Amino acid sequence: MWRPEPLDKHKKWSNSISRVIRDYLEISKNLKLARFKLAYFIETYEEKNTLQKTSLNDLWEQHQRYYSFFRKIYSKKKAAPDPDTFKSYYQKINASKTPRRSLLDLKLEIAEKISESCYLCEKSCGVNRKSRFFDKSGYCNCQKPVIASEFLHIGEEAPLIPSHTIFFTGCTLHCVFCQNWNISQRINAGIHLSERKLASIIDTRRKQGSINVNFVGGEPTPHLPFIIRTLSYCKENLPVIWNSNFFMSEESMWILQGFVDLYLSDFKFGNDECASRLCAADNYWNTITRNHLMANESGNLIIRHLILPGHVECCTKPILSWIAEHLGPDTVVNIMGQYHPDYYAHQYPEISRIPFSSEIEEAVRWAKKVGLKNLI
Repeated sequence: MWRPEPLDKHKKWSNSISRVIRDYLEISKNLKLARFKLAYFIETYEEKNTLQKTSLNDLWEQHQRYYSFFRKIYSKKKAAPDPDTFKSYYQKINASKTPRRSLLDLKLEIAEKISESCYLCEKSCGVNRKSRFFDKSGYCNCQKPVIASEFLHIGEEAPLIPSHTIFFTGCTLHCVFCQNWNISQRINAGIHLSERKLASIIDTRRKQGSINVNFVGGEPTPHLPFIIRTLSYCKENLPVIWNSNFFMSEESMWILQGFVDLYLSDFKFGNDECASRLCAADNYWNTITRNHLMANESGNLIIRHLILPGHVECCTKPILSWIAEHLGPDTVVNIMGQYHPDYYAHQYPEISRIPFSSEIEEAVRWAKKVGLKNLI
């Protein structure tokens, strides 16, 4: 059976970019434990059945305490020949047994409580996603998780392929130019899978050659509890990619810390006016910049920016300047020129065409001018 050769892909990647995402690369090669695996081994001592008796504030206090412990451990670990070295070490920390209640369990408890009056994304629509009589889908149109497709994807950035990409339906933004509207807006264009079934598929794809599991959509954020529970059943060690529009709530970002290994963000707009008009997102700039700062502190980061025609001055340049100033010149940025008018874009004259080559060239020129080094 043919199998991809992921390590050859890494050799084609620049040394500079490889250094920036080294943590992710080592996990993909099975030289480190993925963050979700480490979170699985950290005992939180409180019993699982105390969920109904514990307030959300109490759970957040526990999370802060145990995530601090997670960071201390993670910062000390070094690369090793195989993940069993780390598994043995962390099992000793936890009395050589599988924790009755792990940091991963704690994250799931918090995510499920948030889902009772949902504010997983910044829209905070308040829908109860756990109700037995749940008949509302919220702003994102998501009810039970629907998976549009899953496969070994070879169309992502070079160090990410072959990527086991899992596409969820529904989205927390309603972009009028959505390039993936048949998934983001057609919420039943897929199938329901149990968490155990999806975990089994993830493990199988790893054995077939995947070097990560890549959660995307649509948008994965509304499905955060489902994704955490899925990974709790995974046996394989592999990095988690959060491929997102980054319109998550601050609380969701806290949950993702110590869970996601590489954030693959979609930084769309350089101001609130464009975001409000083209994707109905209020407070876009503050939300997106906050989440990028948090992601940059808790995992590796690759930022995608799709050049919108007529929006180089108002969106592209402010975004690139902010990245250089606040995240640093080594930040990996994929400047994407493949925009095409889709969905309702024809109703907005300035984005009813493809970008001019001069716009793409100006975006790259500006990125270099502000000092960004690792451009894709």
